[in-house]
Amino acid sequence: MPGMRKILVVAVTVAVVAAAAALLVDVGAAIRGEHRLSRALAESPRVPFDPEVTLAGFPFLTQAANGEYSGATISARGVEMPGCEPARGVCRGELGATLGRFQGADRGDFTGSDVLHTASISAYTRLDAVTLARYLRITDLTVSTPAPDGRAGGGGPQDGVVSRSEGVVFTGTVALPPEDGLDADDPPSASAYTGPKVRVSVAVDLSVTYGALEIRATDFYTGPERHLDAEVPEDMRAAVLDRFSMVLPRLPMAWGLVAQRAESFGGDVQLVSESGVTDVRPDRF
Repeated sequence: MPGMRKILVVAVTVAVVAAAAALLVDVGAAIRGEHRLSRALAESPRVPFDPEVTLAGFPFLTQAANGEYSGATISARGVEMPGCEPARGVCRGELGATLGRFQGADRGDFTGSDVLHTASISAYTRLDAVTLARYLRITDLTVSTPAPDGRAGGGGPQDGVVSRSEGVVFTGTVALPPEDGLDADDPPSASAYTGPKVRVSVAVDLSVTYGALEIRATDFYTGPERHLDAEVPEDMRAAVLDRFSMVLPRLPMAWGLVAQRAESFGGDVQLVSESGVTDVRPDRF
């Protein structure tokens, strides 16, 4: 019996080692495939850095054997956005996409010129508060997503809320009157600014107009979330709200998709688009 136990222990040990080795081989192959797809996407002229890529599904080698993949998520940061004044700095955003099931190169040997046949694409273009500040010319702009009515919290994942299209809170400093604070070298948020100014919070609605992001301030925000409720002269209230409103230039999206809706995403703002069955090339991301 001791001999049988020893054989059983050895057999179990061998099986565990073999399974671990197979797992490591599969994970290594997946990492290699993700790197190859990332490098292929980086061949797109507007992608300045290798994107982050995650290939879905397990085991990877089974998918790679016949080029049938469960899906992929892609995020490319630092993509230059059009329409920013040079004096205020370059505007950059993040382009992302989630591919549904797709057909691609066998063994994960992706190249820029491959044609990927995908069942679906969900894409986004995301702007952080720094980039939005450059567009709006409000240097100290911050963005927050309030929790639903009757619920405490800041509208983050802990509240079950990460995005919304109406009632997003923008906070920033503007001059009084607002048109006096447009000098890029002397913004109202700077300590050296000597003119009258006010830091306020406003509620904005986000939408898409002909594929472009529209930001429209609807009122001053006085809700339960953290905000600034400053006194604004009655004759300047409309002009202050206008400083938080604009239609941005049409921004790029992954594979040329056209934005369908706009929403906040925590402290960022993003455009979102979805597509059904389509063919795409990595170097045209």
